[in-house]
Amino acid sequence: MNRRDTDSPTTWQARTIAGLWRTLASRRLPTLWRLARLGGPLIYRFSRRECEVTEINLAEVFPERAADERRRLARDSLVHSTATMLELGFAWMADPARVEAAIVEIHGRELLDEARAEGRGVIVLAPHFGNWEVLNFWLSSHFPFTAMYEPPKIAALDPVIRHGRERMGASLVPTNPRGVAALLKALKRSEAVGILPDQEPDWGSGVFAPFYARQAYTATLLPKLVARTQARVVTGVAKRREAGGGFDIHFLAADARVYETDETASATGVNACVEAAIALDPPQYQWEYKRYRKVPEELAGHPDHKSFRLY
Repeated sequence: MNRRDTDSPTTWQARTIAGLWRTLASRRLPTLWRLARLGGPLIYRFSRRECEVTEINLAEVFPERAADERRRLARDSLVHSTATMLELGFAWMADPARVEAAIVEIHGRELLDEARAEGRGVIVLAPHFGNWEVLNFWLSSHFPFTAMYEPPKIAALDPVIRHGRERMGASLVPTNPRGVAALLKALKRSEAVGILPDQEPDWGSGVFAPFYARQAYTATLLPKLVARTQARVVTGVAKRREAGGGFDIHFLAADARVYETDETASATGVNACVEAAIALDPPQYQWEYKRYRKVPEELAGHPDHKSFRLY
C-alpha cells in the first residue's frame, strides 16, 4: 500500500470510526444509553430519510395505532438504533468478561441444546432487533458458530469488523455459493449458523411473502438449508434492558411453516418469526430499513403501480 492509499479520505474515515468504537468500548452501557437518548431525537428531527422510512413502515404494519402513538414509537425506535450503533465498540472491542457480564438472562437455550443433543444443527434467525452483535458474541462464545458476512462499503474497516465478530470463535463466510456450502457443512457437523431473515435479497433469491399485512420480498435460503440438513430453526435476539442495564438473550421456537418445502410457505414462516421477535418490544426493531422496496410484478404492472410503492 502506497502513501496515497494510506492517506485516502476513506482510510482516515475508517481510522476515525475505529477510534470512536475503541473509545465507546470503554464506556459503561448506561452512559451509552444516555447518549442514545440524546442522539435519537436529533436523528428523528434532522435525518429525514431515517425518520420518513421509519414512520412509513410503522404506518404500514400498525395501521390500527393512533398517529401520535406511531410517532412516539418511531422516536423510541431511533433511540434504540442509535444505541446499537454506539454499542458496536462494546460488542466488538470491550473485554469479553464485560460483555458476558452484560448478558443478564438467557431464555430458551434448551432449544439449541436439545437440537445438538439430537445431532442436529441449529439455524438461528437473527433479525435486526436489539443488539444483534451481542447475540453473535454470545453464540460464538458458547457454540461452534458460522455466519455469512458481507464486507463494509469502507474497505479499510473490514479487518476491524471481522476481528470483532470473529474474536470469540465465530467463522465468517461470504454471501455467495461458497458461503452457503460452508453453512451446509457446519449444519451437518451439528453446529449453529446464523441467518439475517429480514434483509431484502437480490431478485432471483427470494419470493414474496407477507410481513405483517404486506407482501415483502424474502430470501429463500432457509428451506434449502433445512431440506439438506434437517436442522432445527430458532429465532434469536439480544433484547436491551431498560436504561442500559444490559441484555437478555431470547431464543424462540420457529413458526412451523419454516420447515415447509414450498419456498413461499417457508418464507411466510420466516416473516412470522421476525414478527414474533418484534412483539417482545417493537421499539427495538430497526424500522428504518426499507423492507418493502420491491413490489410484486402483478402490482408493478398495475396502472396505478406508484400507489403500491412506499419509498
